[in-house]
Amino acid sequence: MIRTLWYYVVLAVSTVYHAFGAVVAGLLRVKNRVGGVYDWAGTDWARDILKAAGTPVHAEGLELIPRDRPVIYASNHSSMFDIWALFATLPGSVRFVAKRELFRIPLLGGAMRAVGHIPIDRAARKRAFEAYDEAARTIQRGTSSIIVFPEGTRSRTGELLPFKNAPFGLAIAAQVPIVPVYVHHTFEILRKGAWRLRPRPIRLLVGTPIATAGLEPGDRERLRDQVRAAMVALQSKAR
Repeated sequence: MIRTLWYYVVLAVSTVYHAFGAVVAGLLRVKNRVGGVYDWAGTDWARDILKAAGTPVHAEGLELIPRDRPVIYASNHSSMFDIWALFATLPGSVRFVAKRELFRIPLLGGAMRAVGHIPIDRAARKRAFEAYDEAARTIQRGTSSIIVFPEGTRSRTGELLPFKNAPFGLAIAAQVPIVPVYVHHTFEILRKGAWRLRPRPIRLLVGTPIATAGLEPGDRERLRDQVRAAMVALQSKAR
């Protein structure tokens, strides 16, 4: 119980501290650069929370990630701890395609916009595709990689849900590799709707990048199935 209480204290304080820093940087029109204030706002925030929760991340396969260009990461999603594990561990500058509701939270929403995370309205198909178009432009600017959750929402069972097509249209539009990632044990730590922590180490497994060069929009379902198969293989390896 003490660990849970400490986690919520650090979550509140660290969120305000890092969000305030990002908002101020945005108001001052500080430019985005790798390792700059906007990356710090996400990475340092995530590491604070993981440390407070007692949930260290053990990563495997980071050497497979291309370092000479942005990529798209496709990850499973069953807990908020997925986000912090990814932020704290993946190299370079990363941004999320995140549900629009988060951008309505005072201070946090402003910070997310300042940093360059991309809001997606899951209830409106046209707006969802507009969000992925913006994500493609972010990648093509060459500064930040993008993280997507192809399941579209957090799994309530910990098992992989069916994948949406749109993230793979993004990968094809951007013409950059898509890197499958599987985050293990976060569901047990704090599942959707729960409040009490069950701390344990997190395993983050990275798969071989999947090329999208030369693919066309009609290939997105095949790419979706290929990425899902890679993620299922990582899931099997984690167990």
